[in-house]
Amino acid sequence: MSDNNVNDNHWIAGNRIGLLENGEEFFPRVFEAIRRARREAIVETFILFEDKVGLQLHAAMREAALRGVKVDLMIDGFGSPDLSREFIEGLTSAGVKVRVFDPGRRFMGQRLNVFRRMHRKIVVIDGERAFVGGINYSADHLLDYGPMAKQDYAVELEGPIVGEIHQFVLRAIALGGKGAGWFRRRLRQMPDARHAQSAGTADAMFVTRDNRRHTNDIERQYRAAIRAARERIVIANAYFFPGYRLIKELRRAARRGVDVRLILQGEPDMPIVKTAASMLYHHLLHAGVRIYEYCDRPLHGKVALMDGRWSTVGSSNLDPLSLSLNLEANVVVRDEAFNNVLAERMERLMQHSCKQVQAADLASEWSGWRLVRSFFVFHILRWYPALLGRLPRHVPRLTPAEATDLASRRDTGRSNPTGGATQTEAA
Repeated sequence: MSDNNVNDNHWIAGNRIGLLENGEEFFPRVFEAIRRARREAIVETFILFEDKVGLQLHAAMREAALRGVKVDLMIDGFGSPDLSREFIEGLTSAGVKVRVFDPGRRFMGQRLNVFRRMHRKIVVIDGERAFVGGINYSADHLLDYGPMAKQDYAVELEGPIVGEIHQFVLRAIALGGKGAGWFRRRLRQMPDARHAQSAGTADAMFVTRDNRRHTNDIERQYRAAIRAARERIVIANAYFFPGYRLIKELRRAARRGVDVRLILQGEPDMPIVKTAASMLYHHLLHAGVRIYEYCDRPLHGKVALMDGRWSTVGSSNLDPLSLSLNLEANVVVRDEAFNNVLAERMERLMQHSCKQVQAADLASEWSGWRLVRSFFVFHILRWYPALLGRLPRHVPRLTPAEATDLASRRDTGRSNPTGGATQTEAA
């Protein structure tokens, strides 16, 4: 799709949007919403582990299904590979529809289905309430997990925007094998989104990335907001190695006087994450961009705000996998109150949990090596979107869990998220 085409992304007015930080705020809201569902609960997630968080989600979905709620769960075949037969059958026997996005077999213990993953994290309840963000269903999103607990964000939504998110997740199920007839029948059962009552004052836009029509929608929303910014830009992103055009817009914004701040990983879950981002530090600092490394624990958030109204929260990192390969979903918000809440949370991180990177900190690097490295980084940034786009674009498959070999790999026990979350999410 052409970069000049805005496709069908559009602002929808009249929404209430609440920010949820970490698993402590997110999980109770989601589990309670599933338990209160009257007709339908749809959950999409990249990672679902069979730990204390996964078992709570399991119980909530099973309880809802047993009292007649239509419950659909979509997990990614790479991100959630180790669920036991007992776990899967506990859901399907209660009536939960469990589908796996592109399940893959292992070769010598290694997962090979690395590219073009379903990386979204979405929940829709009764077509009236939705959750979108970056938080997976694993215990490493809780502070009591320890030093490797992740810092992350999601949003809870009510209002007309939920109808659009609802249609999207139903279409994803239909495209995965249920078919157009099933999709039309489900649409007829939905409340008409055009007549949804206003729930608040926020304008919202639901923006996705796929490998067909919407290959760069999320990145274009970022670039457009950066170009329009006049006062401040704050981006907190776990995996930061964006394309050349986004880096160029950040540098231009800083040079025209915008206060541009990046919050990146200082204690990454994988060392290569910090190494890749740090290769851009000279390029950004010399243009006036301020860089903060979050050092309390691994940063997993994917949020940003521009000036006093524009904000976004979602699943998309600013790296090659999210921007050029994975299936992602972000909510973009135009609302002063939400922007202020997110700005306050980001300011707290920068003041109390971050170390600001100074140009002097990088002066010890050999200048000749820096020039060589900058040359290669520049060309990687410029050409990697086109190169990655040449990778095979397989047709996504949604396979019923009982038809995959996920459960057969581990008939008993519980998967251990230590290391597993790091491995899958970094991919």
